[in-house]
Amino acid sequence: MIKVTVWNEFCHEGVWKQPNVLEHYPDGIHKYLESFLKDEFEVTTVTLYEADGTLNENAGITRELLDNTDVMLWWGHCTHHMVPDEAVAMVADAVRRGMGIIFLHSAHHSKLFKTLMGTSCNLHWRESEDKEYLWVIDPSHPIAEGIPEHVTIPMEEMYGEPFGIPEPDKLVFIGSFSPGEVFRSGCCWRREYGKVFYFQPGHESHPTYHIPEIQKIIKNAINWAYSSYRVAELTCPNVEKPQD
Repeated sequence: MIKVTVWNEFCHEGVWKQPNVLEHYPDGIHKYLESFLKDEFEVTTVTLYEADGTLNENAGITRELLDNTDVMLWWGHCTHHMVPDEAVAMVADAVRRGMGIIFLHSAHHSKLFKTLMGTSCNLHWRESEDKEYLWVIDPSHPIAEGIPEHVTIPMEEMYGEPFGIPEPDKLVFIGSFSPGEVFRSGCCWRREYGKVFYFQPGHESHPTYHIPEIQKIIKNAINWAYSSYRVAELTCPNVEKPQD
């Protein structure tokens, strides 16, 4: 089984216990993601905060955890600044050595995503109940396998262009919102030996992760991001000239 680690800051549903979030994710977003992934993957969950407000040391990130993770899912929103730089560096190194990673929704502004992208990752946004149509741009891509030409999301926070990211290696989905905005909602990159996928839908106060097609996309993304190849350490060796 592919080993998946779900990382979640756990503030809206944990520390702050916001009713409009608990309605959809009573045990936390990480636990809900685990609930539909665990039949196909070996899942571990890690949080920045415990439900009592305790801050986990180094955001719960250890070298042992990363060495036993094939693909990581990262959900964050309001406490990006609380993730230690040491944890960011460790995860970024694991990605470059071959670990896959999927950034969900507001993780676009996480330290980790900005580190891997090397850009601001800014966007336009509006917290509302706009309808989103998620359009499949490349139906041949593995992440789009089994997904209809579009997925209707009844309510979702609006994210709009311009999106301050490097040009994706592959654009899989574009989102369009009821007022007219559009957004590159499903983007793929390679960072050295690791695969990176950004997936926009998933606002905490809407039941987006309950939608079967959204669940299928996340499962497809895990399978796409997985690689059995992992470099123990990234080096820049000086080598002798080969002999004839």
